[in-house]
Amino acid sequence: MSRRPPRATMHPSAQADPEASAGAGAMIGAEARVEARARIAPYAVIDARCVIGEDAIVGPHAVLHHDVTLGPGAQIGAHAVVHPGTTLGAGVVVGDHAVLGKPPRLRAGSAAASGDPLPGLVVEEGAAIGAHAVLARGATIGAGAIVGDQTFVRERSAVGPGTVVGRGSTVDCDVTVGARVSIQTDVYVTARSVVEDDVFLGPGVLTTNDDRMGRPLLLEDGSPDPAGIPLAGATIRRGSRIGGRATLVPGVTVGPDAFVAAGAVVTKDVPEGRRVMGVPARDAGPVPDADRLR
Repeated sequence: MSRRPPRATMHPSAQADPEASAGAGAMIGAEARVEARARIAPYAVIDARCVIGEDAIVGPHAVLHHDVTLGPGAQIGAHAVVHPGTTLGAGVVVGDHAVLGKPPRLRAGSAAASGDPLPGLVVEEGAAIGAHAVLARGATIGAGAIVGDQTFVRERSAVGPGTVVGRGSTVDCDVTVGARVSIQTDVYVTARSVVEDDVFLGPGVLTTNDDRMGRPLLLEDGSPDPAGIPLAGATIRRGSRIGGRATLVPGVTVGPDAFVAAGAVVTKDVPEGRRVMGVPARDAGPVPDADRLR
């Protein structure tokens, strides 16, 4: 005796346009809205008050928690998980097994903690999120940006429009990345860093923000300073270029149009339009005019 395939289930208060469709085993929660020509794949879960825009696609076994909004033409891959309050703009593409809007889990006393509630993740129109990428609640991804496979973007960070974040890279918490930045594979942009427009970060670039490496400052009586450990990320100015596997120590500034050679260890500020190389990095002359931004 053959079994009948399960039907899609829709809460009585949910609304679906007649041109929308849902596959076997899909679930659509209370007060959700599914607009014209949207397609919900088999066994996808759409929780309460979600909005699925026109022509949007939700892949098989994907889970959209409550209050998620998908813009027109957005696409969610198989087994992706979208946490509450996330907003995806028109045409956003999300790869298989990605996790969007993940709330942070921090140890007690973590320097990344904040008393303010985090807003939902926002991914602006035309952005692409790779397979197995993890984007935290409170982050913002600009229009047309690409966040590669297995990449991690943490809370309160912003990735600007047209920027590419390469496979396996991490943009830590409280980081601002500008527009048209090229972040290559396996880059670590540490917390409290600023990366301005048109910067290039080569494969494996490492930035750091803790000179004390986890050891707190001590008061006169020997007890830990309640102010914690002072953290200072890198500041990488517009148009500068950092070669593969270069390391930037806490608090350094790389000036506009500067050039850091591959493998260099930058221990002090790099002036505008200068080249540095070596360990520790030393001045190696000016950047040619032809290589500077106009």
